[in-house]
Amino acid sequence: MGKTLMTTCKMCRREGVSLCGKEKCALTRRNFPPGVHGPAQAMKKPRLSSYGLQLREKQKAKRLYNIMERQFSRYFEAASAKKGNKADHLIQTLEHRLDNVVYRLGFGKTRRQARQMVGHGFILVDGKLVDIPSYSVNVGEVITFKESKKAKGLLTGMSERVQKKEAPRWLTVDSATLIGKVTSLPEGEDLKTIFDPTLIVEFYSR
Repeated sequence: MGKTLMTTCKMCRREGVSLCGKEKCALTRRNFPPGVHGPAQAMKKPRLSSYGLQLREKQKAKRLYNIMERQFSRYFEAASAKKGNKADHLIQTLEHRLDNVVYRLGFGKTRRQARQMVGHGFILVDGKLVDIPSYSVNVGEVITFKESKKAKGLLTGMSERVQKKEAPRWLTVDSATLIGKVTSLPEGEDLKTIFDPTLIVEFYSR
């Protein structure tokens, strides 16, 4: 199975936006691309072609959700097969990934931590263990923690953290019991993100 070898904060610096979700992202200290020519690029940003702009937006989306190219292209094909706005369908598909839902609920500090929790068998969907991060959570399904995992140190202080974090409108979460639910598809303001999905549609429509 393929994996990304570049460290998270290097990807943040490459794309010029924070993708990792960390409070102390390296981008805040070194706001230029990685490599020996990074500082020079920060002084004079190269002018990208329309293809280059489309490619960078696609890379942002892939790296934000920690998805490889083949899987991302399948998500786009699935979004294209639906009636309506392809860009909106693509974001809805990405947002309904189980690892992303766990992160959005506040259970994981970052998407990578949320992915690890899913892969290590912490998460139940409607009472059934699901350890596949890419699992698409349906509207109405309930996200909880496996009982045997609740004593783990990873869950220490989670209720307070969940209470402080505001979940998107398409999710509901009880910070006391750590039970979350997908109530709808993301719409309107919830579709806004750090990348431009219309440029991704243009990239795959070439």
